[in-house]
Amino acid sequence: MSLIAIRKRSLNIETIYHEGGPAPQQPLRVASACAVIRNPYAGHHEPDLMPFMAELRSLGEQLAQELVDTLSKDQVQAYGKAAIVGVHGELEHGAVWHEAGGWAMRQVLGEPKAIVPAAKAVAATGYRLMMPLHYIHAAYVRSHFNSTEVGIQDAPRPDEILFALAMADGGRIHSRLGGLTREQVSVHDGQR
Repeated sequence: MSLIAIRKRSLNIETIYHEGGPAPQQPLRVASACAVIRNPYAGHHEPDLMPFMAELRSLGEQLAQELVDTLSKDQVQAYGKAAIVGVHGELEHGAVWHEAGGWAMRQVLGEPKAIVPAAKAVAATGYRLMMPLHYIHAAYVRSHFNSTEVGIQDAPRPDEILFALAMADGGRIHSRLGGLTREQVSVHDGQR
């Protein structure tokens, strides 16, 4: 029997045309894909979460592919992941997404090197979470430090988990705070 029972999914696309300054040549698009599933461990402690984490890879691939289909694989420059666990669960139930969601994004995008930043929380239904984003090939590219809000009005219910992935086709609009630029990435270690 599958550990994953999806109640609903969502896809959100935010298009940013400017941040008070001149409009860029191309607006920034940030897409997030969410899935709300039944928490198979709600209300009890499960010592072995590895089977759940392994099975979640397929859900991660579905969400990651949906984002790539939305933004186009060759346009994706930033990514992130998040989990919101309903109050009958525990934070570790959301932490399974670190490997499953991150692995899925790397698979779909062709193995970028940078760690996929993450946020997670145990929270009541309707909670909104700010998911961090950064450049897919090097974590220190300051222009791509960004975030996007994820959540669904009726989720997660106490016995559910909301898993989310996000991708963006650029860095912040009007980024001008120096640091390593994506054109300067040379070490290819996922950091610089």
